Amino acid sequence: MVSDIELQLSVENLLARYVHAIDNDRLEDWPGFFVDQGIYRIVTAENLERGLPLPVMLAESRAMLRDRVNSLRRANVYEAQRYRHSVTATLIDRIDSARVRSASNFIVVRIMRTGESTLFASGRYLHRILLKGDNGQPQFEERVVVLDSRAVDTLLAIPL
Repeated sequence: MVSDIELQLSVENLLARYVHAIDNDRLEDWPGFFVDQGIYRIVTAENLERGLPLPVMLAESRAMLRDRVNSLRRANVYEAQRYRHSVTATLIDRIDSARVRSASNFIVVRIMRTGESTLFASGRYLHRILLKGDNGQPQFEERVVVLDSRAVDTLLAIPL
């Protein structure tokens, strides 16, 4: 078993690498943070609390994540923008020797081409993480983005 400190650092490193890839427009790296059948889901807190299944966004495999990136790069039309994430300290619970659940809070600032910066999203991240994924590093089996607000900007193009 990995020590608690090593486990904490390993999970926080995964989260940091993830948000840095997105914030630095390395979207092609995004699918690699997930196991092959990894799930990425964005839901509102209200829907999650009510047990309503309809997500704002859903991908159920690394292939679907790659398709999403290809769409963003080649097909979707949206105003040039970038994100800057701020993520709180992460709470971790062991599932077994190979997996953990983690939770952290986040805010995302959206920066438009004009330089205008606005608070775009806030909420919490809920994860199920395989500690030694197919790349030898921790990978998400499931990443659920729980949005505080049910008002979702129609420009939710870039992953949170």
